Amino acid sequence: MNSYQTNQLVLDNLNTSVLLIDGELSITYLNPAAENLLAASAHRLLSSYAPQLFSEAEPRHQVFTNALKNESAFTERKVKVLLPDQREITVDYSVTPIAQDNQHMLLLEMLPVDRTLRIDREEALLSANDTSRNLIRGLAHEIKNPLGGIRGASQLLALELDRSELVEYTDVIIAETDRLRELVDRLLGSPIPTKFSQLNIHEVTEHVATLVQAETHGSLIIKKDYDPSIPELLGDREKLIQAVLNVVRNAMQALDGADKIGHGGEITLRTRILNHFTIGKKRHPMVCRLDIIDNGPGIPADINERIFYPMISGRAEGSGLGLPIAQSAIHQHQGLIESDSEPGCTRFSIYLPLKPIEDKLA
Repeated sequence: MNSYQTNQLVLDNLNTSVLLIDGELSITYLNPAAENLLAASAHRLLSSYAPQLFSEAEPRHQVFTNALKNESAFTERKVKVLLPDQREITVDYSVTPIAQDNQHMLLLEMLPVDRTLRIDREEALLSANDTSRNLIRGLAHEIKNPLGGIRGASQLLALELDRSELVEYTDVIIAETDRLRELVDRLLGSPIPTKFSQLNIHEVTEHVATLVQAETHGSLIIKKDYDPSIPELLGDREKLIQAVLNVVRNAMQALDGADKIGHGGEITLRTRILNHFTIGKKRHPMVCRLDIIDNGPGIPADINERIFYPMISGRAEGSGLGLPIAQSAIHQHQGLIESDSEPGCTRFSIYLPLKPIEDKLA
């Protein structure tokens, strides 16, 4: 095997995507890893204009031209690449000027980082969920104990009062105390232990769809895009129903707030199977993904990164507890809820392992 064949063998088997760009910024070579990353064949990409690989082509034209002119290498991180099907992926890339036979070229190396970014985001969500749960439980218990004393004292005081207008005041105290106790109970979550059994995810989604249709008197369009081949998963039916209902109800309220129920507002329930999928640091052989998609106004930008924290709500009358409770219930199944939102399309994705790791079940 000569040196050329050896070099070709090495390039063809690299996991890093490598492209060669000439002085006109046209692609003259790419290895198989680059074909896989860019979801296009070498035949399609050869001689094409390299900056057009990126979502923002003009800035890439400038930096590539400067690299050729100044013979200076550079690296950019978390840059969007546009695939032929219009999907975007995030990459880190490096450009190195090279010269051969008085021809100046650029060696472009790309490394996808979407998976790393997703894992980092998931770990942050899981950590935030654990932290907020521990904080809430401690705070809720501290609040609940004096509330019992306030309620009991108000009842005793009511028995000693003989003026009806004063008794009305104690009734207000008791009613408000009960309201706070109910809020604290919601913060603490369901006291019922998790009971795992085999179930079909579509039993859960169909039950939730029926409930929401009843709430909206059938005026909300609910579309269903199910994968019927998804096998049964191990889960707590009641807690999964509550989690999915909270997310769907959140979408319904967003549509209602935008006056879109009965006026083009719709929610899509979509299920898919994912193989060899990582949630946090755990790799699962098979995961069910449930997408809950609405065409509402989207999540306000100022709370988009905090919507799974307690007491954070985009509605003035919202309690900000629905999504944290849903996240907690899914977390008990070793799963996760993620969100992605823009005006006209908000998607919450629920990931549930079909076979959770038994010694880690909540």
